[in-house]
Amino acid sequence: MTTVLTKPLGLTVQLKTDYATALDRVTEALKAEGFGVLTEIDVKATLKKKLDVDFRPYTILGACNPPLAYRALSAAPEVGLLLPCNVTVSQIDDATIEVSLIDPLAMLGVVNNPEMEAIAAEARQRLERVAASLKE
Repeated sequence: MTTVLTKPLGLTVQLKTDYATALDRVTEALKAEGFGVLTEIDVKATLKKKLDVDFRPYTILGACNPPLAYRALSAAPEVGLLLPCNVTVSQIDDATIEVSLIDPLAMLGVVNNPEMEAIAAEARQRLERVAASLKE
């Protein structure tokens, strides 16, 4: 069973699969909506290396849709501080992986520029479709 939750910062989907499979599924679902992964931060490995602490498998993906990013940066160059759209994949327990996708409307709502709302709305629709495809 897969659950989709709406949180103030975005959407959260819980998957019943293993971590590696979930990470692959998320990357493919993003690709299907025109997002490439610019950055991939392995939080577990980073925390082990920097602090010598153990943490659950947790990856932050920096997802970018180039046409949307271009439109956003053209409308408000300072929006670069908010890019790319982050997606997290984290292991909750042996059978549950949680995927969280930023809500571009929440993220870009801090920019006072009317053009940004349409761009953020389109990005949100695409990320909602990513979340929906993960439910299947």
